[in-house]
Amino acid sequence: MKRTIEVLNELERDRVFSRYAIGGAMGAIFYTEPFLTFDLDVFVVLPHTVGGLLSLAPIYEALRARGCVEEKDCVLIEGVPVQFLPAYNSLVQEALEDAVETTYDGVLARVLRGEYLVAIALQTGREKDRERVRILRQQGQLDMRLLAEILKRHQLEERWQRWME
Repeated sequence: MKRTIEVLNELERDRVFSRYAIGGAMGAIFYTEPFLTFDLDVFVVLPHTVGGLLSLAPIYEALRARGCVEEKDCVLIEGVPVQFLPAYNSLVQEALEDAVETTYDGVLARVLRGEYLVAIALQTGREKDRERVRILRQQGQLDMRLLAEILKRHQLEERWQRWME
């Protein structure tokens, strides 16, 4: 995974996207005990295009030029399946802006804060997201004040209450 993160940093330096952060299950692993996951979810801020359409094509082209291959909805980067997710709403945009820098095996990496991982999981609402929220609550040392602010800003308080019952 070290080399995968190095490639992400190279893509950002090359302005293929302006910002990235690791999210999803792999992002949660930075805050909790490891658990099984099959891919690396990478949220990205894409350059603006004429007409405002978002396109992952520049990422895929840059990775193909580096010898990476596509597999289903992922790109294999140094053997790690990576799924790129554009910042698709205000919650994800905010999460990317507030992502934390950390190191993984000596390489700088950016990861979504645990509080945003919870909020995005709540918003997505799948059963596996509910389990991720449970694990993050137990192990993630969340800043509950920050989480409450995020949930309020993005109208997720009611869902949080239902999930906590």
